[in-house]
Amino acid sequence: MRVPPVCLLVVLVAVTLAACSDGSADDAGTGIPAQDPELVAAGEPLYQQHCASCHGSDLRGTDQGPSHLSVVYEPNHHGDAAFYLAVRNGVPQHHWPFGDMAAIEGLSDPEIERIVAYVREQQRINGFEPHQTG
Repeated sequence: MRVPPVCLLVVLVAVTLAACSDGSADDAGTGIPAQDPELVAAGEPLYQQHCASCHGSDLRGTDQGPSHLSVVYEPNHHGDAAFYLAVRNGVPQHHWPFGDMAAIEGLSDPEIERIVAYVREQQRINGFEPHQTG
């Protein structure tokens, strides 16, 4: 069976485009997949209520806590489980000079899941900032 040249050309173009695409149009080059829109929408008010006073309403940090858009919070460095552990147990100071993070009382695992979805979606959209020490 002979394949028409136009079919070969279409396949070649598709393979070339796929190889050249880094996905940055969709995710600011982070590689983070789009999050569930319902979780993101539910996570934003929880983030604002429980996290923004230290990590900033825009996730860019305050004088009390670091930016969640810092490359330090990239999923391969601080995976989703790190957020759960931080909320449950607190975190000793280790990347920045803000002092220890206290545990956050009163959040359920589903609420933390929503917060993480919101943070990951913002990271996906905005990309990561270089690590700054304070």
